[in-house]
Amino acid sequence: MRVAFLGMGIMGRPMAANLVKAGHEVSIWNRTPGKDKDIDGARTASSPSDAARGVEVVWMCLSDTKAVENVLFGPSGVEESLTEGMIIADSSTISPSATLRFAARAKRRGVHYVDSPVTGSKIAAESGSLIFMAGGDEPILSTLAPLFQSMGKQVFHMGDTGKGQATKLAMNLQIALIYEGFAEALTLATKLGVDIERLIPLVQASMVRSGVVDYKAPFVMKRDFSPNFPLRLMLKDIHLTLDAAKEARVRLPGLEAVEEVYDLAAEEGHQDLDYAATLTLLEKWAGVEVKGAA
Repeated sequence: MRVAFLGMGIMGRPMAANLVKAGHEVSIWNRTPGKDKDIDGARTASSPSDAARGVEVVWMCLSDTKAVENVLFGPSGVEESLTEGMIIADSSTISPSATLRFAARAKRRGVHYVDSPVTGSKIAAESGSLIFMAGGDEPILSTLAPLFQSMGKQVFHMGDTGKGQATKLAMNLQIALIYEGFAEALTLATKLGVDIERLIPLVQASMVRSGVVDYKAPFVMKRDFSPNFPLRLMLKDIHLTLDAAKEARVRLPGLEAVEEVYDLAAEEGHQDLDYAATLTLLEKWAGVEVKGAA
């Protein structure tokens, strides 16, 4: 298929590269020049409208709601190149209500809109094993199947447009809360003198086990906080989730407490580290350092 892929960040670049590997005709564009040079076989476009010209699908993986709106509808945006029957698929994590507005504007041009955020982090993006949660019409998702298969291992159809983004917020809410519980447990156990090398196998053998812990524990034990999922992006998603909850008149007291930890961690200068680096703030408050074997 002819695809424009917009956004060459931690997730977007490997996703686009996997489309190229699968034989699709891909044009790429990124807001920060230079991040697109590593994708052999893809055409580098000068603007979103240039990338989208003549393609069947415009796929986005951008940082936030404002970025998506600017890329779609701003100067030299995708809208300039839209033609009837095209599909826009958005794998960014953005506001569900904004997604509905963007989809309505695209629909007036005869363009289909799918929100298809992902879970799986950097490693899954590189290996083509992402999990998509999609909102949109079933026939359009079927049309996109070859692209989904090139980038991921599963697609969950969550309902109509906007439901993919709503689902992603619910998923990241759980990730943030689960990791916070894990980090707090490690901090308390260390302060009380428990050997963390003995605690981790117990966690993984019990009902406390989770995919979040399985994934993050090895990085934490090595104190590797390089960004698989940057703290600043998780904080952005927390804000999105709380905003969506406010619109829906839902209280999320647990996430409100976690938001404060992330805000303070960002103030400490950890915003570009992995969100697992929130552990370091807990350690600072407790006066300890969680350590694995050397």
